[in-house]
Amino acid sequence: MAREGKVSGLNAASHYDAAMSVFPWYERAIYALVMAVLWVFSKLMWRWSVEDPSRLPERVGGSTGSVVICNHTSMAEVVALVPYLWARGHRVRPIFKSEFNKIGIARWAFALAGGIPVERGEADMAALRAAQHALQRGEDVLIFPEGTRIRTDDQPVEIHGGFALIAQMGKARILPMAVCGFRDVTPEGKRLMRPVTCWIAVGDALDAKDAPQGLKRRERAQWVENEAICRMYALRDALRAAHPGRF
Repeated sequence: MAREGKVSGLNAASHYDAAMSVFPWYERAIYALVMAVLWVFSKLMWRWSVEDPSRLPERVGGSTGSVVICNHTSMAEVVALVPYLWARGHRVRPIFKSEFNKIGIARWAFALAGGIPVERGEADMAALRAAQHALQRGEDVLIFPEGTRIRTDDQPVEIHGGFALIAQMGKARILPMAVCGFRDVTPEGKRLMRPVTCWIAVGDALDAKDAPQGLKRRERAQWVENEAICRMYALRDALRAAHPGRF
């Protein structure tokens, strides 16, 4: 079971497999303040709107969280997406590359945000268990399957799997989402962000029960993973079609 005891505000590792509700009170206060500020900032700066927000599961006490997947074009979408989910009552734990832990302030910031570090290129059971426990507590887990920001359509894309396994372990649904327009926040060759209009879409959630009958456990997980990715890209493509020239 997930650790529910006291969390040290000075020890980032103690945050990874503990409920966000037991973080020190001052960390929870800082988190809430940061989320509110980022919501206002991102809404004014990028004027984002959400397509089909009714598809977002309502947070009910005792319910399992969701594995949220989304395409990744800019860090700006994280600044909008996480506060949006927070404002809707979701506590989101991003999966992030453990390399960020080599940077002191980034290590503390990700811990404060409830992030879960994962060792890339290997079966990181500690990260899998931390994500499983988070889902069982009703917290959401945010994963960008593309693994890095996709800045151009010509950039090779390697989908990083495993999120269906996390969903299976936590008995959770996968919620596909997509963004459009955030790539234009910082144009190629520029460093400063600019105000633009962006969009977020919410898709239909799915889980192992949606897979065709007769599949073995591993085949079922692969089907769910492929279907979730297809839905994510279908949402992205629909946003692009509705807003020509935006990415």
